[in-house]
Amino acid sequence: MRIPRIYLEQALAENTNCLLSDDAAHHVSRVLRMKSGQSISLFNSRGGYFDAIITRIDKRNVEVATGDHHPDECESPLAITLVQGISRGERMDYTLQKAVELGVQHIIPVLCEYTNVKLDDEKKQKRHEHWRKIIINACEQCGRNRIPSLALTQELDGWLDIDTNELKLILHPGTSVQLCQLENKHSKVALLAGPEGGFSDIEVAHAMKHGYQPITLGPRILRTETAALAAITACQVLWGDLK
Repeated sequence: MRIPRIYLEQALAENTNCLLSDDAAHHVSRVLRMKSGQSISLFNSRGGYFDAIITRIDKRNVEVATGDHHPDECESPLAITLVQGISRGERMDYTLQKAVELGVQHIIPVLCEYTNVKLDDEKKQKRHEHWRKIIINACEQCGRNRIPSLALTQELDGWLDIDTNELKLILHPGTSVQLCQLENKHSKVALLAGPEGGFSDIEVAHAMKHGYQPITLGPRILRTETAALAAITACQVLWGDLK
């Protein structure tokens, strides 16, 4: 049986006792239906993971005893920032989940001209909390010990004004330039992927003024979730850890 991995947003140390968070406790006791004496792994995004044994489960709490710390990491040498035009519901969820599995380190949700989602401040906060849970769950599943950063939802123009990545790429079917034509090895890449409706001509022009290079992913028009994940995979093959 695969040992479940649980993220805890707190300090961890070897040979100590701690309580799982409410969400983690619910997952361990109600979803996985684990019992006292069973093993789990704990990580807190500060490097590596800890062996742990469940020592007590009751209606509200799950207590564990930590064991050895393992400094293992599986982060890519390529720091990818995914600047994702917000798409609807499950499409956005799927994009974020798979982007984490593919090694993205930073995620910037942006509102674009053709974004079909209307978000007030309250909805932005709820989406942010929802997306962070998806990111954490993806890390638990895929073996990553460091949680990718998730920025608050912002306007596309606002991001373009502060982006400092060394290579900036915007996915745009109107160009003939492909990733394989780009020279040199890169360590930091920003990928700008549009929502369901793509980018407007004004947004593409504005991104180019801020140093973004339009690239194509081939002769076919890809859905928003397909485009982002295909681009991440291609970058990891060229410059990351999918060689």
